[in-house]
Amino acid sequence: MSDPSRHSTALLTDHYELTMLQAALADGTASRRSVFELFARRLPPGRRYGVVAGTGRFLEELADFRFGEEELEFLRRTNVVDEPTLEFLAGYRFTGDIWGYAEGECYFPGSPLLIVESTFAEAVVLETLALSVLNHDSAVASAASRMTAAAGDRPIIEMGSRRTHERAAVSAARAAYIGGFTATSNLEAGRRHGIPTTGTSAHAFTLLHDSERAAFASQLESLGLATTLLVDTYDVTAAVELAVELAGPGLGAVRIDSGDLVSQALEVRAQLDALGAKDTKIVVTSDLDEYAIAALQAAPVDVYGVGTSVVTGSGAPTAGMVYKMVAREGADGTMEAVAKASRDKATVGGRKYALRRRNTLGVAQAEILGIGHAPVDDGDDRPLLVPLVQRGEVVAPTDAHTAREHHLRSRAELPTRALRLSQGDPAIRTVYEDELTRTEVELRE
Repeated sequence: MSDPSRHSTALLTDHYELTMLQAALADGTASRRSVFELFARRLPPGRRYGVVAGTGRFLEELADFRFGEEELEFLRRTNVVDEPTLEFLAGYRFTGDIWGYAEGECYFPGSPLLIVESTFAEAVVLETLALSVLNHDSAVASAASRMTAAAGDRPIIEMGSRRTHERAAVSAARAAYIGGFTATSNLEAGRRHGIPTTGTSAHAFTLLHDSERAAFASQLESLGLATTLLVDTYDVTAAVELAVELAGPGLGAVRIDSGDLVSQALEVRAQLDALGAKDTKIVVTSDLDEYAIAALQAAPVDVYGVGTSVVTGSGAPTAGMVYKMVAREGADGTMEAVAKASRDKATVGGRKYALRRRNTLGVAQAEILGIGHAPVDDGDDRPLLVPLVQRGEVVAPTDAHTAREHHLRSRAELPTRALRLSQGDPAIRTVYEDELTRTEVELRE
């Protein structure tokens, strides 16, 4: 029987990570100092920037990356690795350092979002855990950021739990919050991450009652005048009139979940105002994405609710990040850069250092990546890498609120072209600064 109180993340790992470990332990290279970097070679088509999310979750999962009796017995029973490797895994603890972009930071092609510095043995086994967390959460946060940018000051509620895996729904709600959403319908996300939760009723509640009048009266009696009444179960115009009749001008909001949302919002606003409910808000839902939200900019909408599009990355369900070795200890004990040279998947070797180059007005101009050294700061640059783990101990905040605040600051310094929804290149260029010559070379796809 498994112990339900235990939570190990050690087997959230690909088989080949442990077989590489076994071979490295056998040939003596497992203890070589190594540097791995997690980055995206490119942004999804049409995206101008990405958003780092999942860092806090990864750091929390790292603390539980332990091979207990159950994990070791599974590996032994299935002959995944040999006994010397099992003995190593029994005592596994990550004792190295991890640097990275602060959670919520905007990123671009090549940005070193995580830099893992440790032995090969300690670092290689973290590949799948780091990628699975950051690829999912960053995809959601990037989509959420595009939506909140399109919405402007109007709040957006995340309500996509029923459109994804039940566990992914919780992390998606967290990522959407980092991207600027104001609340979620997911109660576990509220409990675990402290995200505000909200919700009132679905069409089923109206259909349960013998009449729409009875349903509205019941909801108002139970939840108060500040509630949101769903007005498109039958006839929107009749429902709005009924809602104001029962609640008076103090009704909190009405929700529209179908039809032509622009024309419906205009008609409902005019009707509410004519009935004296000038402060009653209009909430719109119904398969919204960033493009639909942008199309509603001129409509009198107060709140958006987004489900499927945000939890699936709005067409980009993964951020396309990779985890690659960029430096290792050589035979003479010094660190040397290493890189893949394969076609279409080449990497830039050497440990990176990153700055966000800004003009005198504080607007981002370029991503400057020093190879093996810190780039030269021209006076307006902002360092991007922060310590996340030191000697195996987490030293960075892991909460969603800090990440959300950081994202809004980071996005605010991007040039205005970053917020365009049309097809285009990344909003700023990525530039590598060579360690020896200190010359800059722009990254080319």
